[in-house]
Amino acid sequence: MKYLSLIQAITAVLLIIVILLQQRGSGLSTVFGGEGGFYRTKRGIEKFLFLASIILAFIFFGLGLVMVIW
Repeated sequence: MKYLSLIQAITAVLLIIVILLQQRGSGLSTVFGGEGGFYRTKRGIEKFLFLASIILAFIFFGLGLVMVIW
């Protein structure tokens, strides 16, 4: 149980870092009609950070569930 808490804390820190490294700039401007309307795909490091944030979020959520059930 102690190890699961440690792994979850490490996952949380990595998730925070990955989210903060993602590109900023769109913010709320897209909600109010900004950003033009062009389509852009994620490539390279941007795609890696996006996928890493999804994977880390699932790991974090899964560990939370395991710790509650255990």
